[in-house]
Amino acid sequence: MDDPEQRPAAAAAAADPSAGSGPNSDWAELTHECLINVLSRLTPEQLWTGPMLVCKSWLRACADPSLHSAFDLEARFESSRESIRWWSPEFERRVDAMLRSVVGWSGGGLAAIRARHCSDRALDLVAERCPSLQVLSIKSCQNVTDASMARIASRCTNLRELDISYCYEVSHESLVLIGRNCPNLRVLKRNLMNWLDPSQHVGVVPNEYLNACPQDGDSEAAAIGKFMPRLEHLEIRFSKLTAKGLTSICDGCLDLVHLDLSGCANLTSRDIVNVTSNLKNLKQISKPNFYIPRSVFHTERYGHWRLYDERFQTDIFRI
Repeated sequence: MDDPEQRPAAAAAAADPSAGSGPNSDWAELTHECLINVLSRLTPEQLWTGPMLVCKSWLRACADPSLHSAFDLEARFESSRESIRWWSPEFERRVDAMLRSVVGWSGGGLAAIRARHCSDRALDLVAERCPSLQVLSIKSCQNVTDASMARIASRCTNLRELDISYCYEVSHESLVLIGRNCPNLRVLKRNLMNWLDPSQHVGVVPNEYLNACPQDGDSEAAAIGKFMPRLEHLEIRFSKLTAKGLTSICDGCLDLVHLDLSGCANLTSRDIVNVTSNLKNLKQISKPNFYIPRSVFHTERYGHWRLYDERFQTDIFRI
């Protein structure tokens, strides 16, 4: 019988099977149901690095669809310092392989994906087999393109949350398709890397990728405003949209509660105050936290930023 008082110890032992190898432990006697109960308490990382490697019966248990309604690696990424290795083809293949395996095991029941550095190869399978998907967070995916996002838009129409931050091969065309096909979308995160001061990314993110930062902020804003009217949470940090683009968003997304404009260098405080005045439900807005002299805009477009001024703030590039 499944003893609730034994569950924490069982979960710890399952995460590290060698820890439960004493004379009084006989894991072979666990029923499939009990084993699933124990495994459900493990993180994805624990599942992949522990019980999956024990034996075939445990591997079969780890593949039970009830364990794979969500695929969440975000906590692992957040707890680690970003590595240049994450941007390598080998790392991308590993994330793709994990995601594709989970998609297969989920039996179509995968509802949430939070990962980074995957590619079209994995998302194509997600679109094909995960019609119930509600959350898709795929930050920093250099090989996710409009092609896979189009398939996601047409087949995963229950999306409520989408995070495509730092995915530079995804354009405003994908935002149009997602908006048209996913009427329940409430959360969109489309943040860009800090292109004003990319020093924090240099040496980790490939230079050619840093230089590919999307320029069409107003096009993306127009797509958001026209096709995502039910948004409540929007993050577009370091977007290059102008007051025109912000107007498109605020005229079309009247339900916005949270709006993050951090690092949006082409917006002034006056722009933001004037344009957001019609957002009656807005409770939190993050504004650009720096001042850029008007003279900068007379130089080559986004070229050599001469960021000096008597009002220059020391925390200008704080994220």
